Amino acid sequence: MKVYLSFFLLSAALVAYMWRDTFDPESVRGARVLITGASSGIGEQMAYHYAKFGAQIIITARRLEALKKVAQKCVKLGAQKMMYMTGDMSDPADPERVVKYAVEKLGGLDFLVLNHVGNTNVEFWNRDADHVRSLMQVNFVSYTQMTAAALPVLETSAGSIIVVSSMAGKLASPFVAPYTSTKFAMNGFFGAMQSELAIQKSNVSVSIMILGLIDTESAMNKIRGFSTMTAYPASEAALSIIKAGASRQKEAYYPWFHYFTCLINNVFPFLKDLVLSGLSMDNKD
Repeated sequence: MKVYLSFFLLSAALVAYMWRDTFDPESVRGARVLITGASSGIGEQMAYHYAKFGAQIIITARRLEALKKVAQKCVKLGAQKMMYMTGDMSDPADPERVVKYAVEKLGGLDFLVLNHVGNTNVEFWNRDADHVRSLMQVNFVSYTQMTAAALPVLETSAGSIIVVSSMAGKLASPFVAPYTSTKFAMNGFFGAMQSELAIQKSNVSVSIMILGLIDTESAMNKIRGFSTMTAYPASEAALSIIKAGASRQKEAYYPWFHYFTCLINNVFPFLKDLVLSGLSMDNKD
């Protein structure tokens, strides 16, 4: 027991040191930023924060009118440059098209913020393999397509790729099998990219942001009746993502304590089985 306690205390000290706030707002001023999934939720909040920091921003999502409203507010908040374009990441041609537009309009790129997510239900898997395939295109394959298109430009600017992931990509979660599979794929791919870029001595950084439950309207509607977990503010999550990317952290968590959630799961994997066993017994009653 003392060994485990010492291990967790040492881990806590290391985490506190690694995740100390070194963010300098000036590092983002004038930066050229492309944000996906920015018509609402976390993407929308990131756009507002980047605007306050004086960045040059392009936002993309499927809904034109929602993008227009976000863009108008960003201008008022202080964005140096503000543009928007629609993009449907289920269309294999759109990821590259969006990146090319951003590079052309901004004259380069400093931050590629990959945040978009496809629609899926919270339920037992209904054996719909086609849905898994289509969700993979939106939540994962399009991320790799945009990365491929942006890497040459980011090499020139010593830029950063910010990947918005989830605890569902760390802990296999029931009721969201298609979604969690896309997040595991994302974490694996971009984790490998970090290693490959380091081997190649690239000056491009990749930051993977692991989020817990966030209080976006979409998330709250989906989990109703399935979870009573505390949801955390989208605005705070958005700022945490920006800070992690600007300080070139390889991996960061919001809320921060989910690092220990993952750590405990890795050390004591049987705990999740006990919890699920309890849920199964409740369903039989």
